[in-house]
Amino acid sequence: MLVNKPTSKTLRKLLFPFENTIFSSLYNPQNPPYTYTQKSNYVNVYMKWKKDSYYDTIQHIGKSIVLKPITSLKNCIAQDPKGCIPISEVSKRAHQLDVPMKVAKFLRRYPSIFEEFTGPKYNHPWFKLTPEAAEIDREEKNVYENCREDLRDRLKRLILMSKEKVLPLKIIQGMKWFLGLPDDFLHYPEKNLDGSFRFVMMEDGLQGLAVDSDEKVLSVVQRNAMKKGVYSGGPMEAIEFPLFPSKGLRLRSKIDNWLQEFQKLPYVSPYEDFSHLRPDTDASEKRVVGLLHELLSLFVEHSAERKKLKCLKKYMGLPQKVHRAFERHPEMFYLSYRNNTCTAILKEAYCDEFAIAKHPLLEVREKYVRLMKESAVILKNRRVNGRLAGGGNMELDLHLDPEIEDRGDGGRMEWDLDMDSENVDQGDEECCG
Repeated sequence: MLVNKPTSKTLRKLLFPFENTIFSSLYNPQNPPYTYTQKSNYVNVYMKWKKDSYYDTIQHIGKSIVLKPITSLKNCIAQDPKGCIPISEVSKRAHQLDVPMKVAKFLRRYPSIFEEFTGPKYNHPWFKLTPEAAEIDREEKNVYENCREDLRDRLKRLILMSKEKVLPLKIIQGMKWFLGLPDDFLHYPEKNLDGSFRFVMMEDGLQGLAVDSDEKVLSVVQRNAMKKGVYSGGPMEAIEFPLFPSKGLRLRSKIDNWLQEFQKLPYVSPYEDFSHLRPDTDASEKRVVGLLHELLSLFVEHSAERKKLKCLKKYMGLPQKVHRAFERHPEMFYLSYRNNTCTAILKEAYCDEFAIAKHPLLEVREKYVRLMKESAVILKNRRVNGRLAGGGNMELDLHLDPEIEDRGDGGRMEWDLDMDSENVDQGDEECCG
C-alpha cells in the first residue's frame, strides 16, 4: 500500500528503477510470445458423436480396409515374371498381406480382379490378373513413375513433422499405404530419395530415415490462410481452422464459446518447435489438431484408421490420448465406425475441393473399387445361374456383398465418445507393422 501513495515516489524509483524509462519494455514486456500459451489452460469440453451418411458412404474410404490386401495380392502376381502364381506361394502369408481370411477364399471373392485357373502340375489352383486389373496396374505404375517428386515430398513432410526429424523405417513402412508409396519405394533410394534424406541408426537400435533441411515448410493451413490474406507468415500468429459442421450437429453455447476462444490461439505449425508449449493447455491441443490436419492432408484418402496412428505418438510429441483431439473437434474431423473399426476423416478435403491437393493415386484406387463392386455382381449372377441349373444351395464361400461386415453404428445415431471411443481402438498398439 505504501508504494501506491503519491508521497512515495522516491521509494518507488528505488524499488522499480526501470519503470517509465526506455528500458521498461525489457523489464515488463507487453505481450511476450509465451504469455498467451501459459494462460490458455486446458478446457475439458464434452462432445457427442453424430452420424453423417455423407462421409460414411465415401466409397474409397469405406472399402480401403479391403482394398489394401487386394493390392498386396495384386502386387505379388504382377511382380512375378510369368504374371501368375500358384496359391501355395501366398497361402501362408495371410497375416503379412493383411488378408482377413484364407487367401484362396479371399481371392475367389474378387473374380473381376483375380482370375483362377488350373496349374500345369497336380491340379493346383493358380491365379492371374484379369485384363481390366492388369490395365489399372499399368496405370498405377505410371503414376509412381510420373509423380515420384510428389510422393517424395509427402514422405519428407511426414518425417519433418517428427520431433527429431527422423522416423524408424518400420513406421514409414506402416505409413506407406496412407502416403501412397509403392512397396519397394525405399528399396531404391538413389532413384526415389534426394540428398536431404539419409539412413541413420536411432538410439533405440532401430534403423531410421532422417531429413536434413533448413528450408521453412508451410502447412496446408498456413498456405490457405496466406491465399486468403489472413496470415503474413510471422511466428505465433493466430490462424483459425476451417470448420465444416455436419447437418444437425449443434454445439451448446458453452462449447461454442470455448471453440471461438480456441480459434484465437496462436497456430504452431507441425514443422516448428513446440517445446515452449505446456502439454495441459488448449494451445498445445491446437498444435496437436494442426498436426493431425496436416497428417491427413498428406494421405491418399485424407483419412486413416485411428488405431494406425498410435505408433506416431512417441515420435511426433502427441499426447497419450490423442484420439480425444479427433473427438473434441467434430467440425474438422469425422469419425466413421464402419467395418468394425474407427476411421478419422479430414472434412475439409471433402467439403472444399480447392483447399487440399488431390493425391495422384486416388483415381487409381477408385478404379480398383469399381472392380470390387463388379465382383459382387459376378458372384450374384453365379448363384442365380446355379439355382436355375438345379444346383440348389451352392456353398462356394461366395456372398452377395464380399466385403467385411459393417457393424459400425449399431443403429444408434449418437455415441457417448468419452465412454465408447477408447474401446474401438483397444488392443492394437502395434499399428505400423
